[in-house]
Amino acid sequence: MSAPSRQQPLDEALLSLSHAHQARYLEDLAELVAIDSGSYSADGVDRVADLVRAHLERLDFSVERVPLPPAHGHRTADALIGRKEGCLAVADGGRRLLLAAHMDTVFDDGAAAERPFSRTGPLAHGPGVSDDKGGLVAGLAALEILATAGIEDYAEIVFLATPDEEIGSPASRPVTRRAAEGAHYALALECARENGDLVIARKGVADFRLTVTGRAAHAGIEPERGANAALAAAHLVIAIQALNGTWDGVTLNVGVVRAGSRFNIVCPEAELLVEIRSATDSGMRAATAALEQAAAQPGVPGTRVTVEELASCPPMEDTAASRRMLDRAQAIGVRLGLTFGATATGGVGDANTIAGTGVPTLDGLGPVGGADHTPEEWLDVSSVPARVALLARLIADLGDSRGT
Repeated sequence: MSAPSRQQPLDEALLSLSHAHQARYLEDLAELVAIDSGSYSADGVDRVADLVRAHLERLDFSVERVPLPPAHGHRTADALIGRKEGCLAVADGGRRLLLAAHMDTVFDDGAAAERPFSRTGPLAHGPGVSDDKGGLVAGLAALEILATAGIEDYAEIVFLATPDEEIGSPASRPVTRRAAEGAHYALALECARENGDLVIARKGVADFRLTVTGRAAHAGIEPERGANAALAAAHLVIAIQALNGTWDGVTLNVGVVRAGSRFNIVCPEAELLVEIRSATDSGMRAATAALEQAAAQPGVPGTRVTVEELASCPPMEDTAASRRMLDRAQAIGVRLGLTFGATATGGVGDANTIAGTGVPTLDGLGPVGGADHTPEEWLDVSSVPARVALLARLIADLGDSRGT
């Protein structure tokens, strides 16, 4: 029983500091929500980056601002990597921790003026208030109360803020992998689920283009000379969709089918856009192999199919290491008066990329929020003090391995 008696004063101190920080948290959140920062609104995301950088520098982080290439025909805002060394070397038991959040939202310019930050009882509303500005500000708040408490028993804290998570992080993914190098643990700052649960796993995703090539012919005079790519595509749709249920935690979806241009021509070409989601790498490999096998056996003589992988993101798997992180978070939560579980989701985030590098990762460490990507998006303000304290205490716990 001695451990809880040593831990409890720190838990109580961090919770008290978090309550005292609540007004500042809401001010910072309102400031960020007032900025239009859709993924393609690079100027707005850069304004968010300016504020995050200033906050980190006030906490004695060295901050690298990383220019990124355009994505999907649009300019990409900068990514940020902040670093702060602690006073406990790795050799002495200190650990390197990565905190990750994103600065972009799914909303177009004008949303911040149309739906400004507001509060109704315990709920705050506004574009991005939960996804992910609430989590981003929570990470900064946790770092601030740790600094106020004088807690530096870790090797290094790295704070990553990305500008394009909502469109799949096409430009920032290499930066995320670089930020994860050498990390012992990663804490992703998406908000907790509506019931308070953290996120223990996220499915990986891979997008494919299947191009079916047939042979054109006059549909009325000599259709027998043609090879109908549309018909081959139809066979492929049935074959691919039939693969669902073959592997646990794996789904395949033919999302787009395009074929032909005229009524009177045997269709010479068709295109399918296919998505695979899987909870595990092994499931992703198996489903990809099955997709390629189906493509190698088109159901119409004279047609052929080529398969092109357009993009992929690894799964954040439910591992023994991430479960140990969850156990530690839940133990802290009990001492703070919180009870929560963990859930798996089909949605993809930067935590996928981090986990794909082999770093044990736990997500959902922001406050409680919901209705993401909709005008009704909300954040439970009453959850902020305990959730920020939980995050701060987990950082302190994971950063020092001497007591484990």
